[in-house]
Amino acid sequence: MVLEERVVVAPEELGLDSRNEFRREAFSRVDHMRRGAGRLVIDLSATRSVDSTGLGALIMVQRRAAQRRVHVTLRGVNEELRFLLVLTKLEDLFEVETTDSP
Repeated sequence: MVLEERVVVAPEELGLDSRNEFRREAFSRVDHMRRGAGRLVIDLSATRSVDSTGLGALIMVQRRAAQRRVHVTLRGVNEELRFLLVLTKLEDLFEVETTDSP
């Protein structure tokens, strides 16, 4: 079975003003994937800040994906978001793609 990968690009500021549009776009991508046959990549490379509502949107997307057995990978996570994930004990909820080179 070929795994399908879909990418959603998070906004520069993921928060109160942008969470609904981001969530709708991510849900749409997840809903159009075959069950258990892929992963959703959330590209946070251009995202400078994530507030509590943005973090909530990420959690909601992860839950929706889990219902469809789709993996969620965070790409381009900055140190601030990494710290926030650890602080809120959510680091194990998401796969974080690292760009470390050997």
